[in-house]
Amino acid sequence: MFTGIVEEIGTVEKITHGANSAILTIRAGKVLDGTKTGDSIAVNGICLTVTRNGSGRFYADVMHETLNRSALATLAVGSHVNLERAMQAGGRFGGHIVSGHVDGVGRITEKRRDDTAIWYTVAAAPAVMRYIVEKGSVALDGVSLTVARVGSGTFSISAIPHTVSETVLQERKAGDSVNIETDIIGKYVEKLLGLQSPAGAEAAGQAAPAGRAGQAEHEAGSITKEFLLRHGF
Repeated sequence: MFTGIVEEIGTVEKITHGANSAILTIRAGKVLDGTKTGDSIAVNGICLTVTRNGSGRFYADVMHETLNRSALATLAVGSHVNLERAMQAGGRFGGHIVSGHVDGVGRITEKRRDDTAIWYTVAAAPAVMRYIVEKGSVALDGVSLTVARVGSGTFSISAIPHTVSETVLQERKAGDSVNIETDIIGKYVEKLLGLQSPAGAEAAGQAAPAGRAGQAEHEAGSITKEFLLRHGF
């Protein structure tokens, strides 16, 4: 588990490609302090396991699934990456709960300065936008940020200069891809309530027998005041 507070910027020193996987060699400093084989380090928001470390670098395997579902596939030798060690139970919790398991890849559509703030607008798929809430939390490339605005298929964050200068956000520009992890709390609430994503509801069909109207309403994710009253809330 991570907090989204980046500890340092590392550099990809080597990428060893396999048939459907890769081994990353990342040059780092601070995150290696106390790190041992088997520990977790978030690399651009992706939780990776340290397989070996020493001499100012660590090694991590990246599986096929991770390459397919994240922006790590765009890394090249010399790329800079955000690094954060797994949080300690007794440490300060300065960001928000970040699992290191991204929900999708977004694309920066705009970057602009507004006095001291730097705004990034990110386009994302509906499956990701479903969990983006104004004033809620989101992790971009592992950086804990607050959603400032939500649009149709896009959302915007406003970052302070310190955050930008201490992370790879300083290098991001319009057209670049970013890893997105939405707030984990919303996903768990949805699962526990038994709600379906829009894709799931469509697959289940739109029609339902009259006797299952309440169940269909629940499955479709339409929680209304009337629904709650009928079920004793």
